[in-house]
Amino acid sequence: QVQLVESGGGLVQAGGSLRLSCAASGRTFSSYGMGWFRQAPGTEREFVAAISRSGAITYYADSVKGRFTISRDNAKNTVYLQMNSLKPEDTAVYYCAAARDYGATTLRSDYDYWGQGTQVTVSS
Repeated sequence: QVQLVESGGGLVQAGGSLRLSCAASGRTFSSYGMGWFRQAPGTEREFVAAISRSGAITYYADSVKGRFTISRDNAKNTVYLQMNSLKPEDTAVYYCAAARDYGATTLRSDYDYWGQGTQVTVSS
């Protein structure tokens, strides 16, 4: 079992940057594909970014491509989401997730473990 704890959210002005971190428990972090999702009020949780076990493969939602970067440090059991050029429409609760049986995957149903989320608010 993996426990995930997100941090780094907050309030930022449009055009600003934030870096989210997700710390994972356990000694098998490198065996999980990792992803970030987000959920705004009244909407479904949507895919943001994913990274393979080694970090060699990454996927992004079209809405964040070129602005967000996902990375991981397997020695620190941590996955990151660097968010630049933030827009008000990026406002949401951001969740990290771990996939036991998949590498980089965009499907919410492929993920087995979820964090509690961290709020990101972008003001205009």
